[in-house]
Amino acid sequence: MDKAAPKGAGPPHKHIPLRRCVSCGQRSPQRELVRIVRSPGGEVSVDLGRKKLPGRGAYLCRSPECWERAIKKDRLSFALKANVSPEDRQRLQEFALGQLAQAH
Repeated sequence: MDKAAPKGAGPPHKHIPLRRCVSCGQRSPQRELVRIVRSPGGEVSVDLGRKKLPGRGAYLCRSPECWERAIKKDRLSFALKANVSPEDRQRLQEFALGQLAQAH
């Protein structure tokens, strides 16, 4: 009688969490996306600490086009289940133009 290979034989498989960009819908590893978070107080900000800020999160690609589309079509309000204020939109646009434009 043959013995089955023991569980865990072979290299361990590292789980890589996938998230979907709320703008283009592309699934990517969580580390490659930027998390936008709505705090319990209602403030919307960019979570640079990779899921360190508490609150409801949404993910966007690092592409400035995705950010522009998400802000213009109000996809963040839907994903965060709250209205994004004009001030928050302005801060997010500035982040996209400053931080993301330098990376590309």
